[in-house]
Amino acid sequence: MMNGSNTESRSLYHFRGSAPASFRTSLIFIPSKFANVATMLLVPSVKCSPATQGIGLLSSQILKRFSSSKRWQARQLKDRFTREAAVQGLKSRAAFKLLQIDEKYHIFESGQTVVDLGYAPGSWSQVAVARTQPHGRVLGVDIIPAQPPKGVSTIQGNFLDPNIQAYVREFVRDANRGRPYPPSTILDADYDDTQLKSGENASSDKQTDPKQWDCKYSVDVVLSDMMMNTSGISFKDHAGSMDLCHAALQFSQEVLRTGGHLVCKFYQGAEDKALEEQLRELFRKVHRLKPESSRNESKESFFIGLSRK
Repeated sequence: MMNGSNTESRSLYHFRGSAPASFRTSLIFIPSKFANVATMLLVPSVKCSPATQGIGLLSSQILKRFSSSKRWQARQLKDRFTREAAVQGLKSRAAFKLLQIDEKYHIFESGQTVVDLGYAPGSWSQVAVARTQPHGRVLGVDIIPAQPPKGVSTIQGNFLDPNIQAYVREFVRDANRGRPYPPSTILDADYDDTQLKSGENASSDKQTDPKQWDCKYSVDVVLSDMMMNTSGISFKDHAGSMDLCHAALQFSQEVLRTGGHLVCKFYQGAEDKALEEQLRELFRKVHRLKPESSRNESKESFFIGLSRK
């Protein structure tokens, strides 16, 4: 029998006795940070029967995940972009990737319509709102439910679903849908018609001018930070990335106005050259960039398509 003192002093116990050797097991106690208890795992200590072999594999996987989580936490604490994102109230460090892209290629202007594909948790949308204010509008699309940043309209759904894409196109056709209204004097008892007209004129720009508005090609910038869950298998992750990039490119062909831009994340691999050639057919200039804030060990990179033809 194991008493309390032995449990505290030792983390590994072996059942001994008359049980067959093939079924002898060990107990591993893993302290829990959420309660004053321990998680108990049965682990084979010697050769196991087929029925018990999976137990050891399960414990090994849990321990690996625990170790990986610790390494991830340590890396986050050391990462200057993670710390700076927290200081500035950004949803994630990914915001700095888009900020660096915009500093280099000048993607954003005030009053633009921006569609952010794969927006969750919302750091790219935060950048887009800040760079297109006061009259810009940002629409985020993601299959993951998330609390949108202030000033962002969102649609939850799988962007690869044609019905979702149709709804996005319908949303952006209306020049004012999702666009923030300027401070209005309507609730002010002393307002007059002259003040209201003046406010309307001040808030208009080339993007919202009905004479220049094209209901079909109504988007100025398409952002795609979409990425499938990574498997660790390079060719599989690359292929999934290419599928999402092609979906973003097709959408850009359907909604981007002349002169509009596309920023698209991708995993580097054998097919990205072909994608780059397709981008050059649609945009006057195409660049690929791995921002400083992108981790060295990551295979992610970004295509920037400038000025739709």
